Amino acid sequence: MYRSEDHRTFAAPSESGFESSSEQNAAEIWARVKRRLRAELGEDIFASWFGRLELDAVVDGCAYLTVPTRFLKSWIESHYTDRVLNLYRAEAKDVERVVIGVRSTTGREGTAQRRMIEAARPTSPSPTANATPTSTPAMEIKSLAPTLPEERSDAADLGGAPLDPRLTFESFIVGRSNALAHAAADRVAHAQNGQAIYNPLYLHAGVGLGKTHLLHAIGHEVRAQGRRVIYLTADRFMYGFVASLKAQTSLAFKERLRGIDLLILDDVQFIQGKQIQQEFGHTLNSLIDAGRQIVVASDRPPTDLESLDERVRSRLAGGLVVEVGALDEALRASILTTRIEALKAIHPTFEVSASVVSYVARAITANGRDLEGAVNRLLAHATLTGSAITLETAEVAIRDLVRNREPKRVKIEDIQKLVASRYNVSRSDILSERRTAAVVRPRQIAMYLSKVLTLRSLPEIGRRFGGRDHTTVLHAVRKIEKALGEDNALSDEVELLKRMLQE
Repeated sequence: MYRSEDHRTFAAPSESGFESSSEQNAAEIWARVKRRLRAELGEDIFASWFGRLELDAVVDGCAYLTVPTRFLKSWIESHYTDRVLNLYRAEAKDVERVVIGVRSTTGREGTAQRRMIEAARPTSPSPTANATPTSTPAMEIKSLAPTLPEERSDAADLGGAPLDPRLTFESFIVGRSNALAHAAADRVAHAQNGQAIYNPLYLHAGVGLGKTHLLHAIGHEVRAQGRRVIYLTADRFMYGFVASLKAQTSLAFKERLRGIDLLILDDVQFIQGKQIQQEFGHTLNSLIDAGRQIVVASDRPPTDLESLDERVRSRLAGGLVVEVGALDEALRASILTTRIEALKAIHPTFEVSASVVSYVARAITANGRDLEGAVNRLLAHATLTGSAITLETAEVAIRDLVRNREPKRVKIEDIQKLVASRYNVSRSDILSERRTAAVVRPRQIAMYLSKVLTLRSLPEIGRRFGGRDHTTVLHAVRKIEKALGEDNALSDEVELLKRMLQE
């Protein structure tokens, strides 16, 4: 989100010492730094650790950055501070260090951050006790106030992440690709008497397709009913469990976790470690047996979580598993239009024509986060240059998003189904022990495509093909590679299969 106004949340403009032009310049530099981070680290790492890293101010050669949680602050400081500083210095030579703080809508931490920035500017007047209400948007205070006490209690006890106030059912845009997931989430959130249904509800989708939005929406609705909710990412679950072991409070951690009404766990594919997985499995069993609701999200279905214990995968697959599909063009256009209308309330002169919206919806097909990025780029162009948004300027503004668009993630199951259909055999034939020529050649082609189109290892591919040894997969790959160099018809056939899988 474009946040040029956010730099004024600590103090009124007259007190901050910044001119609007310098704020805009700092925002431009920070946007370039984030683009460098995205390009250098990749979309997955950037989205996981830097998507919510924001710039508050640049004071006396120090860039003050904020994140929403202490865990995120600790992780970035431990692993990425030097890299962020180096990239920042490449864009702004006067920046000599970066400081990362935890932002919050509560008075205590907000005041602490104001003191951090004001301390760097000793000549600036200190904010008074009455400054806080005027320095924070009233609408934000009103929307968050009812949930703060319970949310802080959950976070303090279990390390749960706060629910994003923007991610509600009202702000979720429903289309053909996500209608089933939305309906299931709504049913779980509004279950009568808190009765657990579809337990667990398991949502899976690629990056930026709305599964996390639905998780937060469920959490908001259930919490509004006065029930106990905890929202955890896989990282937070692992961190909380390991911390409780070190502090010898693991029993208390387990009891508190199993005493809630709704457990929301995001990015479950990242849960690692035998002992942590065992505890996760015990927690699932305990909550489900007690009639408590569980909602889980991942980037793949439970059967593809090969790093997870088989019993945990089975438990996750025992509820309702729903895929959030790719955004179709009509849904992408609706998301863009809604986002633009929301920004017009803040920037009345921000106008985007229907033809530009249509162009962006056609050009950006990957996910909702890229659509958000496109709107931010259009807003930055309009507010920084003062010129109208045309098709030509839109094309320039979103060029990097179109160029860096991620290819479709191909699944081994999809490869098996397509090859089986193409060669008139069944998928069960490909997975079987049959050795007839009509089955062996399609099986080898499917193994070859699994090796070149996915990131799976040879042993993983072997397991997905009926539990075969990795040497069998290697033999198949080498045999097809050799045949492709000798048989032009086979080469054309395999290329066609590749295109069909990647479209």
